Amino acid sequence: MKISIERGTLLKAVGQAQSVVERRNTIPILANVLIEAEGNQVSFRATDLDIEVVDRAPAMVERAGATTVSAVMLHEIVRKLPDGSLITLSEDSAAGRLTVAAGRSTFNLATLPKEDFPVMASSEYSTNFAAPAPVLRRLFDKAKFAISTEETRYYLNGVYMHVATGEDGPVLRCVATDGHRLARIDAPLPEGAQGMAGVIVPRKTVNELRKLLDDDEAQIAVSVSETKVRFATPLITMTSKVIDGTFPDYTRVIPTGNTRRLEVDASDFAKAVDRVATVSSERSRAVKLSLDEDRLILSVNAPDSGAAEEELAVAYGDERLEIGFNAKYLLEIASQVDRENAVFLFNSAGDPTLMREGNDMSAVYVVMPMRV
Repeated sequence: MKISIERGTLLKAVGQAQSVVERRNTIPILANVLIEAEGNQVSFRATDLDIEVVDRAPAMVERAGATTVSAVMLHEIVRKLPDGSLITLSEDSAAGRLTVAAGRSTFNLATLPKEDFPVMASSEYSTNFAAPAPVLRRLFDKAKFAISTEETRYYLNGVYMHVATGEDGPVLRCVATDGHRLARIDAPLPEGAQGMAGVIVPRKTVNELRKLLDDDEAQIAVSVSETKVRFATPLITMTSKVIDGTFPDYTRVIPTGNTRRLEVDASDFAKAVDRVATVSSERSRAVKLSLDEDRLILSVNAPDSGAAEEELAVAYGDERLEIGFNAKYLLEIASQVDRENAVFLFNSAGDPTLMREGNDMSAVYVVMPMRV
């Protein structure tokens, strides 16, 4: 194999591949990226056995072939080479080496046989549809903060993507929860997604997927089976196993009878929460919200370090209410708001609180209160 490729193109392709590779591996081949060159294209394939990413890039292929080399090492070398340089990759299979050359720099890297590289078994996908990158980005970005990190409840360690009934009919919905907070985000149902089986997309996949969704013009082809989910652009294909488990009935924890309505500038609210939480040594310290007519007082009382209080002008016309929340959870939820105003709907100091963006019902958040 011998190819020449522009540094920026190579860096982008190898960057996507190496981020999937697990740093600590008991199987040496899993630390490598499989490089396959044919025609006028080269592909870079990496896997951790749960996720597989294939990134294709244009290249001048002098000699077709395939080999595997350390993904992290190759990425580091390419990253440090001068911008705009032309990089030549040439394999000597007899010596088990890949030569990386650019300008006056030459690197000889150890390779492993391409036959040993595990390729994820192809799956029969029962549902195939396409969605614009910004739509999928919003669904996953707004939901992922609520993914649970508790390994024992493995079925909460991802985002539940499924078809549901929204305010105006069927929607593509993403839900994540860790038992303390919940995010439920809806988007118009893409053509071809009807009848899709609900799947739990793992946390690592959600984070890796973000790199595919940066291009606002891109259409993402989504394929779903009972065991796998695949996201593809013309140049990148990402296939992932889904979490084998049943996502709980989240609709039961979304309150419907909360009538006490608070409307507040989302940015001002987030900054105020952040400021008063500064005096607390622990990020989980409760922030108390004291609500009175058109007035909100945020306060933190940390016996070991001090106290803080801040007042905000808000729209609130209900009876007086005092309720406490984990400062971190409040900040994360407030930071999801794209519009100017956040609307909180309360019932009592002990009941779950609902939050949404203005009158938009396509993004709904639930947060459990804390005793203060």
